[in-house]
Amino acid sequence: MNSGQVHSGLIIVDKPQGWTSHDVVGRLRRLAGTRKVGHAGTLDPMATGVLVIGINRATRLLTYIVGTSKTYTATIRLGQSTVTDDAEGEVTGGSIAAAVTEEDIAAGVAALTGEIQQVPSSVSAIKVKGERSYARVRSGQEVDLPPRPVTVHRFEVHAIHRVNNGRLQDIEVTVECSAGTYVRALARDLGASLGVGGHLTALRRTQVGPYSIEQARTLDQLAESLDVLALDDAGRALFPVRELSSAEADDVSHGRRIRPGEDQGHVAAFAPDGTLVALLENRADTARSVLVFAPGGGQA
Repeated sequence: MNSGQVHSGLIIVDKPQGWTSHDVVGRLRRLAGTRKVGHAGTLDPMATGVLVIGINRATRLLTYIVGTSKTYTATIRLGQSTVTDDAEGEVTGGSIAAAVTEEDIAAGVAALTGEIQQVPSSVSAIKVKGERSYARVRSGQEVDLPPRPVTVHRFEVHAIHRVNNGRLQDIEVTVECSAGTYVRALARDLGASLGVGGHLTALRRTQVGPYSIEQARTLDQLAESLDVLALDDAGRALFPVRELSSAEADDVSHGRRIRPGEDQGHVAAFAPDGTLVALLENRADTARSVLVFAPGGGQA
């Protein structure tokens, strides 16, 4: 299959455990037969679930998808802390969690819900003086990342299991959060607030913006049939929609400004034939193209 046979669009991948996001991009480049492949936000190797991949012109949508909210199911283990805040790191401490009650857990979860200041995990991909934080940690350096505002829209406990005669407790949760939130850090902070330590043992991303796990396909399924969400459909799901006249579509596709629309922020503008022409944004008394997808009305 070559790039001439694969139109622009999104592929919603159910990422397998043990694969990096870069590994998935490499696999999709081979399956799609094009180098123009990217992802909308890293998913840790330990994690599984929704990874949004852009093909050809749809890679230009990825920057807008990165900033959307995410939903995860996860398992938090109380009673142990690790250097990575997840099960892949060496255990660094912790205390017996047998005395922690459901009420204690509920109070800790409530304190981590809403608008909070979160210190990212030290093994995150955040750059410190030009070097990834995780690289500094792995080389033995101490990393002190500043807190930053994030929003945890939902932090719901579904079940609590006692492990190792109650010395540890595993909590099954759902987290819906803003972009930039680290679920590993939530596990760490919950354990710290309860005085027993905590880390993440399982993580599955079930939603990225409008794209859900129900749409996702495994790499084996994609190898059999490359299921691509067309660029036009991707744009309709992601942004408010503005239907253009033929004259407006021609103007927009050539970078000319048109009359403003009713919606604020980025709007997906479509030609009468349903083609995604551009992303528009109102500026003063006009609407201008922020991104043109189909110059001259063409589609790829």
